[in-house]
Amino acid sequence: MDPVISIRPLLAVAVPGLTAVAVLLLNNREKIRDLVSPLAAIALFAIVASMAPTVLAGGTVDLRLFEILPGADFAFRADALGMVFATVSSLLWIVAAVYSVGYMRHLNEHAQTRFFACFATSLAAAVGGAFAANLFTLVIFYEVLSLVTYPLVYHHEDEEGWAGSRKYLVYLMGASKSVLLAALALTYSIAGSLDFVAGGLLEGVNASAPLLTVVYFCYLFGFAKAAVMPMHAWLPAAMVAPTPVSALLHAVAVVKMGVFCVLRVVFHVFGVGLVGELGLGIATAYLVSFTILMASVYALTRDDLKARLAYSTVSQLSYIVLGAVLLSPVAMVGGIIHIAAHAFSKITLFFCAGSIYCASGKRNISDMAGIGRRLPWTMGAFFVASLSMIGVPPTAGFVSKWYLTLGSVEAGQIAFLVVLLVSSILNAAYFLPVSYVAFFGTEPQESRTTVREIPMITIPLVATAILSVLMGIFPDYFLILADGVVR
Repeated sequence: MDPVISIRPLLAVAVPGLTAVAVLLLNNREKIRDLVSPLAAIALFAIVASMAPTVLAGGTVDLRLFEILPGADFAFRADALGMVFATVSSLLWIVAAVYSVGYMRHLNEHAQTRFFACFATSLAAAVGGAFAANLFTLVIFYEVLSLVTYPLVYHHEDEEGWAGSRKYLVYLMGASKSVLLAALALTYSIAGSLDFVAGGLLEGVNASAPLLTVVYFCYLFGFAKAAVMPMHAWLPAAMVAPTPVSALLHAVAVVKMGVFCVLRVVFHVFGVGLVGELGLGIATAYLVSFTILMASVYALTRDDLKARLAYSTVSQLSYIVLGAVLLSPVAMVGGIIHIAAHAFSKITLFFCAGSIYCASGKRNISDMAGIGRRLPWTMGAFFVASLSMIGVPPTAGFVSKWYLTLGSVEAGQIAFLVVLLVSSILNAAYFLPVSYVAFFGTEPQESRTTVREIPMITIPLVATAILSVLMGIFPDYFLILADGVVR
């Protein structure tokens, strides 16, 4: 099927970018400013959805803007893998925009204009990365995302915020300015191009196995947003940010950009055949399996709810990479659709953490005894999202984990099947006690103050919890896209 030449990928980037400008211009008109982001989010989702029929049919939507070097253009291409990421990001921006307005207003947060402008710009960078046609364009948007989310992490401008934001920037920019830049230069030197190619840009190139191995691991650790250990410490440190930012970091844009970039490298830079030939798949699988299990153990030890969710994210991101590097078609499908499954569930969990904090000021799980009886919608949504993270049917997490487990059997890698099963048990161990304490714990007499749910915060989190279930029941859209990547 011939590519469809269209300006729509550029429009998808321009809408949130122009939204950021509009937010800045409306600094003194708060009500109108707060309305801009939700409306722009709906427009962005409509643009992304308009490209879905072409991509589902096996085509692409292309737009080449200008050439930087021979074989290195600034160009866009909406393909199956990009549509997975773009659909998730644009859809969740709608609910995140509403939630953010409710959260920031309720807590009367300072610098709200800066917050909403940076939030919108980060979505522009995420969608730009999703529709990047080559490594050059992808890395540009990857770097923009790091820079525009930095003010969001230090939003509170206190000592804790500055410390967390410094670690955030050092890890992400340090990795990209060293090993990622080296990988990019080596790839261009070896292949003479930076384009994404079905089957792999580096397939069949005249280069030694040790050199290609070095390039591969430079990408794996250079894309530090994927949080593969030891490049994970920035993520828990970034929890000092407001909860809507945590949701952005963990579900909508930042970490998903990291694993998305790794999948691009596996599928369209190296290619499944070359990854298998060099033995890189099995090596990466052991590395991310360690990340899956160790991050789950760390999560078990955290009493702060957002910190527990942060380490859970470190673990769950490696599911996506594991699915890709098992090199089994079924496992690869599982890894790709886990991008969506994790996004819908994890954003719900962070929304719930923010709802609890807004309503009660509580952060620690040990202080949440009985709070489920006062915040039933919030904790009900938390329980549903927890089941999805564990992998209980009929939730989204069950679908992706089912494909991952079947894929590990198909690949003949029973060790990784054990990793998936153990990790699901650990998921249950650190998620279910939160709901148990909230619904069945005895609330201390002295803490029985007025606690109520806030509609602008509660409605979005219920909506994302419903999305977690709907994807589990109707996964066809993401399965078709994932199959389009694997074929």
